[in-house]
Formats: sequence, C-alpha cells, structure tokens
Amino acid sequence: METLRYTLADVFTDVPFGGNQLAVVEGRSGLTKKEMQNIARELNLSETVFVFPPAKEGNVRKLRIFTPQMELPMAGHPTIGAAYVLASSGAVRTKEGANEWILEEQVGEIAVTVHKENGQIAKVEMKQPLPVFGEKFESRKFAADLLSIAEGELHTELPIQSVSSAVPFLFIPLKSLQTIQRIHFRQDVWEQHFSKTADTQHIFAFTTETESQDAAVHGRMFAPAMGIAEDPATGAASGPLGAYLVEHYAVPLNDNRISIFRSEQGYEMGRPSTIDIQVTGRTGGIEEVRIAGNSVIIGKGELFL
Repeated sequence: METLRYTLADVFTDVPFGGNQLAVVEGRSGLTKKEMQNIARELNLSETVFVFPPAKEGNVRKLRIFTPQMELPMAGHPTIGAAYVLASSGAVRTKEGANEWILEEQVGEIAVTVHKENGQIAKVEMKQPLPVFGEKFESRKFAADLLSIAEGELHTELPIQSVSSAVPFLFIPLKSLQTIQRIHFRQDVWEQHFSKTADTQHIFAFTTETESQDAAVHGRMFAPAMGIAEDPATGAASGPLGAYLVEHYAVPLNDNRISIFRSEQGYEMGRPSTIDIQVTGRTGGIEEVRIAGNSVIIGKGELFL
C-alpha cells in the first residue's frame, strides 16, 4: 500500500473556512493520471493539485491540477495555494521580501512571486498567460434564462464575451448586486445552449456593485463541465476578468497604464474570497496580467492507494 501526504488549504482568504478549498498532494513517480483523477474525485473539492519535482533545472516544482471531472492546463487557486503551502511549510526555502519562482504546469512555465514579511508568507502572486478574447455571445435571452433572471437585468453597456488565459470563461455582466445574489443556475439551459462549446462551458457572472468597499467587482462562477456547481474563488477566471474590464473601460488605468483592483467572490456560498488583480496595458493591447492572494493551512492527512 502506498501512502500520499496532503495538505488542506483555504485560498484567497486570511481566515480559516473562507476562500476556496484546496488539497495539495505530494506527487510520486508512477502516479498515473487516472489515479490523480480518482483522488480528486474522492476529495471532491473544486480542485486538487499534485506537486512533483520540476522537469527543468532551476524551476521550483511541477504541478498537475484536477477538478472532480478533468485535468486543467492552468488554474489560479491551486497555483497560489500550492506555492503558499510549499513556502510556509519550508519545503522550499524563502527569504524576506519577494521570492521569484517558476512553476511548471500543463500550459507551460508560470511565474510566481512569494512575498514574505516578518517571517510569514504575506501573499502569493502569479503571472498568468496573456488573455485571448473570444467571440461575443449574442443571445441575451439565453444568458438571462441560464441565470433565471430577466433580460433587462443584464448590463446594457458591457458585452457577454469569453476570455481565456488557458481556460476560457464566458463573462456575463449584470446590473446589480441584488440580481447576482438571487441567481438560480439552470442546468437544462446550460446543457442545451452552452455546454457544447469550450468558450461557453464555464460561466462567470459579475457586477460592479460589491459587498466590500475595497472591491471593484463581485462575481460568481459556475462550471458543470468541471464537476463544480459553484466555485467560491476562481483564480483562472480572475486574470481574464481583469483583462475584460480593462478592454471594455470598466476599470480605470493609472498614468503607467496599470489597473489594480480587488475582486470578491464566494459570498453567496458562505466562503468570502478576495483576489487582487493587476492588469498592465490598455484596450486592444493587454501586456501583462497578475493575480494575488493569501491562504490559510487548515489541515493535513494521508491517502492510501
């Protein structure tokens, strides 16, 4: 019998039982994709990340990321959470200040900065692949039906559009916080009109009305194709969300063409999450996207294979 150790962390939060749950599992040679998928399905968290030695000298670790239904080429909260666990546990040595790492994921190399202050990990920041904008989704009626809202509750000045940084999300802008709080996701509408195309499978509804004064956008993410009914914090969607908001002039840029703001998510699930987003560039020319957040280690355990 083989034993694998794992750590449970809450990601994109500073307090236990907030943010997005993550299992960080030690990877071993010979561990198959089927076994990793079975473990992710057994743990039944939105994502489980397996940590292996890097393939390239100088890189820190290789990550394999799984939802209960599929492997992902890149994801935000597993990247942030795995880096936090590696740094805070001492598995990877860190110094005071900024620690620059390269993690390997299925999409390629991901740059991560681990910030250490007064001996503690203060936050982890990741640079995401440049976003790719997909086609605008023209059927406002289908989008409204999907969320069980009236068509008039959709934002009239922002488009429904997919954006991807390795994983595409369909962004649906809403007028108000009240509307987003009473979303009822309709699986039947999703299966009929959204499930068959990669650009429309993963749904991110948002509004610029927020619960917290510190946040600029409030979101909810639904991903039946991943086996996730609703996700309390979606790092892979946050970079594309930032690019979308810059592209459509929904957030301002400073004099250095940088937009820095906070996204909140998970409130409707009782797991408030905060994700800091930084976008460099301008409309029609996004140059860099970063997201950042903190984590809390909540437990440890063993798996028996």
